[in-house]
Amino acid sequence: MKNKFITAVICSAVALIGLNQSVAIAQRNINQEVEKYRPAFHFTPKAHWMNDPNGMVYYNGTYHLFFQYHPGGTTWGPMHWGHAVSNDLFNWLEKPIALYPDSLGAIFSGSAVIDKDNTAGFGKNAMVAIFTHHNQKIENAKTGLHQYQSIAYSNDEGNTWTKYKGNPVLPNPGITDFRDPKVMWFEQGKKWIMTLATKDRITFYSSPNLKQWTKESDFGATQGAHGGVWECPDLFTLTVNGKKVWVLLVSINPGGPNGGSATQYFTGSFNGHEFVADSKEEKWIDYGTDNYAGVTWSNTGDRRIFLGWMNNWLYANQVPTVAWRGATTVPRELSLSEQNGRLLISSLPVKELSAFLEKPSMLSLGKGSTQNRKTAKIPSGKPFELTLETKDLSSFSISLLSSGSDKVIFGYDKVHNRFFIDRRNAGDTSFNKEFSAVHYGPRISKSSSISMKVLIDAASIEVFADNGTCVMTDIFFPKKPINSLEVLTNKGSGLKTLKYLPLKRIN
Repeated sequence: MKNKFITAVICSAVALIGLNQSVAIAQRNINQEVEKYRPAFHFTPKAHWMNDPNGMVYYNGTYHLFFQYHPGGTTWGPMHWGHAVSNDLFNWLEKPIALYPDSLGAIFSGSAVIDKDNTAGFGKNAMVAIFTHHNQKIENAKTGLHQYQSIAYSNDEGNTWTKYKGNPVLPNPGITDFRDPKVMWFEQGKKWIMTLATKDRITFYSSPNLKQWTKESDFGATQGAHGGVWECPDLFTLTVNGKKVWVLLVSINPGGPNGGSATQYFTGSFNGHEFVADSKEEKWIDYGTDNYAGVTWSNTGDRRIFLGWMNNWLYANQVPTVAWRGATTVPRELSLSEQNGRLLISSLPVKELSAFLEKPSMLSLGKGSTQNRKTAKIPSGKPFELTLETKDLSSFSISLLSSGSDKVIFGYDKVHNRFFIDRRNAGDTSFNKEFSAVHYGPRISKSSSISMKVLIDAASIEVFADNGTCVMTDIFFPKKPINSLEVLTNKGSGLKTLKYLPLKRIN
């Protein structure tokens, strides 16, 4: 009897262990399905909704990323400032919410600065956030006065915040869209400059102390793209050929070059009072559809590091992620070059990304059914970077394939001298009728061959062509992970090099 009892207990224990293992495996499979679009090396919150990155500031070796955040769901809602920190721009630690809505309204986009000279009286090296309060009750009253600018400060490097008792510091003068303050210190004039989106233009304000603001000038009513409202501006300098040039970023929604949200830019001069553009042409920081509301970190010295929201208002509330919605682009370093008499921004992934690249390999493209169509297997579902150089300027395409029929295609069209991303068959496109499309970006370089750096994450592609003179960012949602690629070139031409670099999972 004793042996039978022991045997029964052992059998029960084994059965229970087996059941627990089955439950654990089932739960893991559920989690993998829920998280299958979770980026490996792009920031996204652990849960809930995010949109614009804002309040980005660097201090004491730490990059602070604040972002528009709705902790109550996975669609846009009452805005808070989420907060994350990193010392390398890729390993992000999500911290408690920094700024909550209050009696003045929800906390819309803005910026943060280090007040090293204590101009505001909050303390030397205080971190000061400048943001838009959005008051829903006033908006419902339809007075048009529901957005105004306020400030908060932190004396412990962003861990805790105190809102200024004198808010708002810049009341609404009667402009419906009056938001997204990006503030910088203008050394020549010893004053703070606020670059503010004001409906269909940018308005510049100045202040000695971040509390009292004086209007300086307007820009843009008759310049640039005007397919939608102007938002999320940024003003800074870049150097080209030893000359300092002022750059103004302006996001617009809708009205982008491929539909929906996008970010345009202007180059010119700024004297502390007004910005004067050196050209009236439309120029875009990214020709894909999923790089919006991007701005740069403050307090980074000579580096100008840009980060955008990797989404588009056409479908942002509908994309098929489950636990969260919204991610950021890869951080990019901006530079300025002169191309055929035009001043153009180039952007490339920041150098910090190289620390997370694994050993590269030259892809061995096996023989295909025809001379100019070749395929290669790659590790399933692993994020990676592709770098390539062509032999000439012939058309080519590269298809990223999953084990099903899903594929996202990118390449170059010589006939129209343009790059493209085709996501029409890239997976789930059912959530929005405008998602399934081909997007195009112009080739600007006059080089006799094409170079590309392409970053692939779980649900995104970022193409940096010709040293970043044309950039395209698109999201996509494959039903199964990418596990191979197919190269299609014209006979007699093709790729000179094609290098595959796996990326370590970071987040």
